[in-house]
Amino acid sequence: MSTRTEPLVLIEPYAHLGGGHHQRTLTALAAARPGALVITPQGIADGPGPLLRAGSCIAAGPVGPAAKVLLAGARAAARVSTAGKRLFRSRRWPVRLRRLPHQVTLVARCLTEAACLRTARHLAPQPAAVVILSASEALHGAAALLGGGQHLRFVHELVASEDRPLRWLGRLARRSEKHVVALYPTSAVRDQLQRGFPRLPGRVRAFAVDDGRCLTEAEREGARSAFTIPTGARAVCLVGGWWPYKDIATVDAALARLTKPLHLLVCGTPLDDAVLERWHRLPLVRVHTVPGPVGEDVLRLVYAAADAALVARRPGIGKESGLVMDAARLGVPLVVSDHDPDLTERLAGQPWARLFPAGDPDSLAAALDRLAAGLPERPGPQAPAVLDMLPATEQAAYLTDTYTDLAKECR
Repeated sequence: MSTRTEPLVLIEPYAHLGGGHHQRTLTALAAARPGALVITPQGIADGPGPLLRAGSCIAAGPVGPAAKVLLAGARAAARVSTAGKRLFRSRRWPVRLRRLPHQVTLVARCLTEAACLRTARHLAPQPAAVVILSASEALHGAAALLGGGQHLRFVHELVASEDRPLRWLGRLARRSEKHVVALYPTSAVRDQLQRGFPRLPGRVRAFAVDDGRCLTEAEREGARSAFTIPTGARAVCLVGGWWPYKDIATVDAALARLTKPLHLLVCGTPLDDAVLERWHRLPLVRVHTVPGPVGEDVLRLVYAAADAALVARRPGIGKESGLVMDAARLGVPLVVSDHDPDLTERLAGQPWARLFPAGDPDSLAAALDRLAAGLPERPGPQAPAVLDMLPATEQAAYLTDTYTDLAKECR
């Protein structure tokens, strides 16, 4: 493992949005490497307190003339994208026009990343590693070329692919892809991205890290009391925003089929008020709603009150689940859909996970009813390793060593 003392540079373009395991991973990695340089071009939603306590240096904006110009361009492109999405929102427009604003968004993200990389070069000319924690799925080489240096980039999912103009732009910067190593949290994301970027160096590496702060019995007892959940009652939590890849329809149908009482803790944003109102009217379901985004302390409270965490995704979704990772690191059993073959293989046979067929409300209802007869075991200290989730110190060392290898190859 590397023993370098240069600063670890952590770039999080979305720190201003708050919530999520992206922010948690940023804080954990910074704490693992005191003196880390954290670059957040739009600021930090939850405030800089945890990062400052970890001894980090924070750049909450561009530093240097090149970075300022690039970020100004990114913000202009973002405004154009927003206007375009409003203009071409109707399906009466041709697909190529409806896709155009999303292409502009990819340009905005590339320029933002380049501005952050320029800031990193200005503040840390000899870094231990430069890592973009939430990177765009496109224009990898262009970000390296405009940013002026090599870097590692976690690519979490493929939302928008490059259309022809962006592919041309990407070809102009293709030689700069050798200055990048893409890190894919799952093999499914790797397979998706490599179809479009076969020359881009990449590795599969879990993004979430284990901070070693498993829930305590005192936290569990206090959380149950806070939500007024009686002893012996069963409770599950449904954490995170209701994005399209979440299978809320199956959860909705399953709750209507329950034959045993259940407390349901719902935490996140966005939610669907109409669905929540329907759940409140169900005779066997007691709903506790915690609107998000929330900080780590509130999130721990929600998990601590639950006997299990419910994860329901649509079939074929292969991006890393922060909820699954949270459950493993905090010691919360799982009731999880078999939406991802790789994840299903890892969890099959684990005493702390109960799987149900994705999209099957009857099976989910049966799995929730079975909680009344007996709970799964709690995940133990070895649970994070089942998901290839490492302690933050080991992840930081891996990033530093990978960056060192990249720097040698670029000489």
